[in-house]
Amino acid sequence: MASSSRSLADDIRGRSDAQLIELVLARPDLARPAPADLTSLAARAGTRASVQRAVEALDRGHLQVLEAVMVAGDAADRGDLLRLLGTDDAATVEMLVEDLWRSALLWRGADGHHVVRTVPEVLGTSVAGLGAPMRELRPSAPAEHASPEHIAAVVAEAPDDARAMLERMTWGPPFGVLPTATPGRTTARWLLEHHLLVPVSADRVALPREVGLVLRGGRLHRGPELTPPAVEARTVSLVDAAAGGAASECLTHLDELAAAWGAEPPRVLRAGGLSVRDLRLTQSALDLDPEHAAFVVELAYAAGLVADDGEVVPVWAPTSEIDDWTSSEAGHRWATLALAWLASTRAPHLVGRRSTGTGPANALGPDVQWPAIRGIRREVLRELASLEPASAPAAASLRERLAWRRPNRSAGVLDEAVDAVLREAEWLGVTGRGALSQAGRVLVPAADQAADATPGAGAGGAGSEPTMLDRAAVAMSSHLPSPVDHILVQADLTAVAPGPLVGGLGSFMRLAADVESRGGATVYRFTPESVRRALDAGWTAADFVETVRRSSRTPLPQPLEYLVSDVARRHGQTRIGGAAAYVRSDDESVLDTMLASRELAALRLRRLAPTVLVSSADPRVLVDLLRDNGFAPVHEGHDGAVVHAEAPRRRAGTRRRGPGPSVSPVDRAYTQTLVDGLRAAEATADQRRAEDESRPGPRIQAMDPVVTLSLLRDAVADRHGVWIGYSDGHGATSRHLIHPQRVEGGRVRATDESGHEKSFSVHRIVGATLEG
Repeated sequence: MASSSRSLADDIRGRSDAQLIELVLARPDLARPAPADLTSLAARAGTRASVQRAVEALDRGHLQVLEAVMVAGDAADRGDLLRLLGTDDAATVEMLVEDLWRSALLWRGADGHHVVRTVPEVLGTSVAGLGAPMRELRPSAPAEHASPEHIAAVVAEAPDDARAMLERMTWGPPFGVLPTATPGRTTARWLLEHHLLVPVSADRVALPREVGLVLRGGRLHRGPELTPPAVEARTVSLVDAAAGGAASECLTHLDELAAAWGAEPPRVLRAGGLSVRDLRLTQSALDLDPEHAAFVVELAYAAGLVADDGEVVPVWAPTSEIDDWTSSEAGHRWATLALAWLASTRAPHLVGRRSTGTGPANALGPDVQWPAIRGIRREVLRELASLEPASAPAAASLRERLAWRRPNRSAGVLDEAVDAVLREAEWLGVTGRGALSQAGRVLVPAADQAADATPGAGAGGAGSEPTMLDRAAVAMSSHLPSPVDHILVQADLTAVAPGPLVGGLGSFMRLAADVESRGGATVYRFTPESVRRALDAGWTAADFVETVRRSSRTPLPQPLEYLVSDVARRHGQTRIGGAAAYVRSDDESVLDTMLASRELAALRLRRLAPTVLVSSADPRVLVDLLRDNGFAPVHEGHDGAVVHAEAPRRRAGTRRRGPGPSVSPVDRAYTQTLVDGLRAAEATADQRRAEDESRPGPRIQAMDPVVTLSLLRDAVADRHGVWIGYSDGHGATSRHLIHPQRVEGGRVRATDESGHEKSFSVHRIVGATLEG
C-alpha cells in the first residue's frame, strides 16, 4: 500500500515500479510520446484529454464508484461511499477504488482518496444526474440550507404538488423551466422560498445536489451496478459445421460478385460509393437481401478485392489481387476476409440509413465510415469468447452487458451496432448458430491488435512462426465443405452441386446455368438464356454437352441435349459485320421481320441483298438490340468466322496500402523499459536538485517564459538583482546572479556577479527569482 501524498504528482512519484507499469498499461496514451520523467508523467495523467479517455473507458461499476468519491468529497470514508452507492459489498467497492487509484483517476491523501483535478470537468456538473452543490448555486446561502437534516424536515412539510414537482427532478435532469400557469408558479415559488430549488436564470431553476441526495434517500443511483450483468446463453450443437457452411457460402458470394462486376462494373458515384440502383442489381445477382448484399460489397472492398479503377469515368471493378485470392486455398481465402472485417472501420449496416442533412448512405460511400465499429466488433468477440464453448448468448443480454461495459455510449446506437456485428459474424462464419466458432476464437487476439489484422499480412517465411492469417486459415479449413468435382443433372433441366464446385467446373456452371437455390447443395437450372450465354462466350454445343456429361454422376437427360441443340441451331443464324454493320441470314423471312419491326427502326436497316441488311449502327449496338427483340444473332469477323463475344474482365488497380506507422506496442516489456528510464531521469533530477541546494542562493523553480520576462522587466525598472537558472547548449543548467540592464530582442543585457556585462538568451532562462 502506497503512503499518503499531497498531490497526484507526489502520489505517482511514490509508486513502485510494478504500480507504474500497471498505470501505463491501463492508460497507454501516457506513454505516447514517452514522458521525460515522473513529473511529466503525472502532468500528462492529469490533463483533460487523457482523463477523458480514461473515464470513457470505464465500465458502469467503476464509473459509479468514481462518481461516489467525487460527490462524497475529500473527507469521505468507506462508509460514506457504501451509503452513496446503496450497497454493503465493501470488498467490491474497495477493489473498484483500488482500480481507480491504479489508473490515476484517484490519488491517496492523508485524509482519504481524492479525485484528480480534471475529473469533475470531464464528468460535468450533473454527476449521476445530480445538480451542482448549494455553495455553487447560491454562495451566500446559510450552511444549514445544505444540511440533510434541514432539507429532510422541509421536504416533509412540502405540499403534495411541491413533492410531485420535486419527484420529477429527483433522478435528473436537475433543471427545470418555471411553469407559466398560476398553480404551477405557486408551487415553484414555495420551493424557491424554502430553498429546495434555486433560480439559475429568469425562467429556469435547479435542484441543488444536497436536496437531490435527500430525495434519493442518500443514494447516487436507483441501484448499484458494480458488477457486470450475467449473459443468458443456450447450448447449441454443430457450431463449427454451421460456421463452415456460412463461410463457404460467403466465399461463393464473393466469387459471384467478382464475376458480375468483372463483366459489367457499376459506375462510381460523383460523391463516391455505389448507387442504390447498382446495389439493387447486385442484390438480385447474388440473390440476397439488401443488408446482406451491402455487407458482401463492403467486405470485398475491405479485403482489397474491389476498388475504384481510377479511370476518367470510374467504375467499381475487381482488383488484380482477386485473381490470386480466387486461386488460393479456401481456408486462406476465408481468413483474408475475416481479418479484413475485423480491421475495417466501415459499418455496412449503415447503408441506406439517412443522416442529418444528407440522403441515404451509399455502399462504398464515405457515410459508411465509422471507426467506432472496429472496437465494437472486438468487444462482441471478447464477450462471446468469455462464454463456454458452444454457448449462444441471447442478444438482449449481450447488449445489456456491453452497455454496462461502455456506459458513456449512446444505448440506441450501441444496440443497433451489436445486432449488426452478430449478423455479420454469422454471415462470415465467425459464429455458427450464434456461438463463437473454433476459427472465431483464433481471431480474438487479432481483434485486440488491429494492426495485425491487415488482410494478407505476413504469409510467413520458411521457419517463421505461423501468422494470424495462417492460424485462422488452418482453424477454418477443416470445417469448410470439401470441394466437389461433379454435379447431378436432373430430368427437369436442373443440376445439383452437392458442395462447392472446384474452380473450373464452378466457373462453367456460373456461366452455363442460373442459380436456383443455395444451401448445403446448390441447385442450378439450364435455360435457353444460360445456354446462349455459354455459346456467346465461345463454347460449342458439343463441348457444352460433353462437359456436362463428363461432370455429371447421373445420365445426361435428353431434354438438356435437345435444349442445347435447339439453342445452338438458332444461335448464329444471323451474322453481323461492319458496314458500319451488316446483317446477313440464309433465312430471308428473318430479315423481313427485322425490316418490318418498329422497335428496330432506330437501326435504319436497309436490304443490301435478299440475304443481307446493312446498318449505320455499331455492330455491338446492333447485336444487343436484336437480342433484346427476340433474335439470336452472333458477331462475324472479316473472314466470315463467328467472333465469340467473351465479356472482358475488368480489373481495377490494387489499392495501395501504405506501410502503417512503426510503433512499438505498449506492452509489459515496453512499459518496463519506459519505467526504468523514468526512474533514471528521476534519479538524475534528484541529483541536480541536491547540487542546486548545495550552491549559494535561493532555489530556482522552472516557470513559464512569460512570467520570467515579466520578472526581468520589473528587475530592470527597480534596479534589482535576479537569480536565474540558465541552460547551456547541452541541456545542463547553471545558476547566475545578474543585474539586468535592458530586455530586448529576446535577450537580456546584464552585469554578472563579477561585474562583467553579458548577454543572456531569454529562451534559455528556465526560471528566475529576485535576489534576497
